[in-house]
Amino acid sequence: MLTLRPEDVRLDCQAPDWRDALEQAAESLHRAGLTAPAYRDGLFQREAQSSTYLGNAIAIPHGTPESREHVLATGVRVLQFPAGVEWHDGQRIHVLVAIAAQSDEHLDILRQLTHVLDDDRVGERLAGAGSAAAVAALLSKAQVEARLDTDTLCLGFPARDARELALAGAARLSQLGCVGGDF
Repeated sequence: MLTLRPEDVRLDCQAPDWRDALEQAAESLHRAGLTAPAYRDGLFQREAQSSTYLGNAIAIPHGTPESREHVLATGVRVLQFPAGVEWHDGQRIHVLVAIAAQSDEHLDILRQLTHVLDDDRVGERLAGAGSAAAVAALLSKAQVEARLDTDTLCLGFPARDARELALAGAARLSQLGCVGGDF
């Protein structure tokens, strides 16, 4: 699983239009050693197919399947545009999460980002974030820490057998947000 680090984030970027923003994203991926210069063409070709606007002022440009040969290592670069950039589909973005993926790893990256769509104010918070760590934290799903306290400990539960107790435990973990529905 990909972990977003503060060093993956560039703050205070400026671009007059989406093309320039995408050029900066391509250059950032290349400078990080993730892509060859030719990956830039794949970013633009993918954007010509359909917009990579994700929602909440975030775009997720990535290359085409044909451009994967120009990916040297899977990774992302995040570019923050505090003043915003009008994306080619008319949406205003404040953050580009530029993705370089050698296969379908970008789908995992996209899944990791979908939690930001639940927060309507994340776009303005990303635009105003003053540090790379703050941007990374806003885009990263919060890690759930294990804990044992009165909220998680349930003594004397009236279970008739071990399976009922396990089911009740799983339900409790789900209610506390420690596990997802697939648990």
